[in-house]
Amino acid sequence: MVDAVETNGAQPPVDASVNPDLRWYIVHAYSGMEKAVERNIQERIVRSGMQHKFGRILVPTEEVVEMKNGQRKTTERRLFPGYVFVEMVMDDDTWHLVKHTSKVTGFVGGVKNRPAPISEEEVQKIVSQMQQGTDKPRHKIEFMVGELVRVKEGPFTDFNGSVEEVNYEKSRLRVSVMIFGRSTPVELEFGQVEKT
Repeated sequence: MVDAVETNGAQPPVDASVNPDLRWYIVHAYSGMEKAVERNIQERIVRSGMQHKFGRILVPTEEVVEMKNGQRKTTERRLFPGYVFVEMVMDDDTWHLVKHTSKVTGFVGGVKNRPAPISEEEVQKIVSQMQQGTDKPRHKIEFMVGELVRVKEGPFTDFNGSVEEVNYEKSRLRVSVMIFGRSTPVELEFGQVEKT
C-alpha cells in the first residue's frame, strides 16, 4: 500500500536505501485535509528541489463497508484523522518546508523545532493495518453479541433489545426484544437499529 503514494507528476520518492538518514515523522494537519496536505507537501518538495531529502508520504486509511439507502457501499476511513506521516531527513530546510505548508499545524513529539521520529516498526504496523483493511474491509458500525440496541424503524420502533447474533455478510442481526413481558427474537437490518 505504501507503493500507492501518488506523486502527481513529481519524481518518485527516494527510498530509504538511497538515503539512510530518512526517518518517519508525524505531521499534524487540519482534520479532513490530510490528502490536501499530502499533495501540498509533495508540490513544495518538487518546487524547492528537495526530493533527495524526502521519502514517502503516507495518509493511513482503511476501507469500511456501510449501508446507505439499502445499498452496500465501500468507503475509505482515515485511521489517524488529522495526521500525515512523512519520511524525511530532518534539517532546518525540510522542517521549515513541512511546518509552513498550508493546512499543517506542526509536528508531533520532540521539542519545538526538533520533532522526534517514530520507528520503522511502528510505520510497518500501520502499513499492515492498512493492507488488512484493503483485503477485508471492516463494517463502519460493528455490533457485539450482548450489546443493547434500540429499534429505530419498522414494526418494533422504540423497542430496546439485546443483540443475539450478527451477520455481516447480509448486514442483519437478531435482536431479542421484550414484547408483552416475553423475550422475542427479531431479525433486523443494521440500518433499523442504533446503539444505546
